[in-house]
Amino acid sequence: MQKSSLLRHQLIKLLSVVLLFLPAIAKAQADETSRAWNRPVEPFRIIGNIYYVGATEVSSFLITTPKGHILLDSGFAETVPLIQANLKKLGFKIKDVKILINSHAHLDHAGGLADLKELTGAKLMTSEADAALLANGGKGVFRWGDDFSYKPVKVDRVCRDNDEVELGGVTMTARLTPGHTKGSTTWMMKVNEAGKQFDVIFAGSTSAPGYKLVDNPKYPGIVADYTYTFRLLKSLHCDVFLGPHGSFFSLLDKAGRLKQGEQNNPFIDPKGYREFLEKSEKDFLEQFEKQRQAGKTK
Repeated sequence: MQKSSLLRHQLIKLLSVVLLFLPAIAKAQADETSRAWNRPVEPFRIIGNIYYVGATEVSSFLITTPKGHILLDSGFAETVPLIQANLKKLGFKIKDVKILINSHAHLDHAGGLADLKELTGAKLMTSEADAALLANGGKGVFRWGDDFSYKPVKVDRVCRDNDEVELGGVTMTARLTPGHTKGSTTWMMKVNEAGKQFDVIFAGSTSAPGYKLVDNPKYPGIVADYTYTFRLLKSLHCDVFLGPHGSFFSLLDKAGRLKQGEQNNPFIDPKGYREFLEKSEKDFLEQFEKQRQAGKTK
């Protein structure tokens, strides 16, 4: 009995130590992920007036116009110097960025927006739901609470579904695609290349990483929102498929092929868009069904 009691006491002490260091372990893992996602990428023109100025996995897109430029997504705060350097390499000035827009208000896509706004003096335009999250520095997000906060930033204009952002003859259309965040936004525009016009979709995130999909008190409508989002995204016509993570649209592979002079622009990829949505929806439905079945056994 004494040995059993001693063993139990030692296990409790060990568990206490593990629990004490869990936040530090989680932070270390998050830091390693951010470093991997934030590696430099040589900037390049994707198509028309759209340029890639982000990192390996966290995207940032520059849309140029004669009246100044639009920048979509900031990456992390640590991504901002990369974006600055990439604009300079392409011959553009950071001060010429007049409008900042955002796919969604998570750390890896909005963490640098406050710094970019200070550097550029640009107006920030986002969805209403994510505007509140940005103003709060990412705190209180339904999945991670305050774990992945960042410098708060004020939104200058709230965009609703189908609202248009215009600058220098370029029109960006906001389509609300909630789920990943309550205000996740897909941005759309048209671009001209070699005498042809193409529909460009900057697809919002559709993953649900560790999300509670069944009986989520912090987001009761999460399943309905994802269902709506998949239905909407599948209804949109897409020629050029881009997104907030490089892996979504095979950034590095396509950039390499473009650099090698591939005759057909690899970023014109309607099939890739459809396949991305099919896989994303399949993953979501499997995750939902697994949680639903687990709930039945309780």
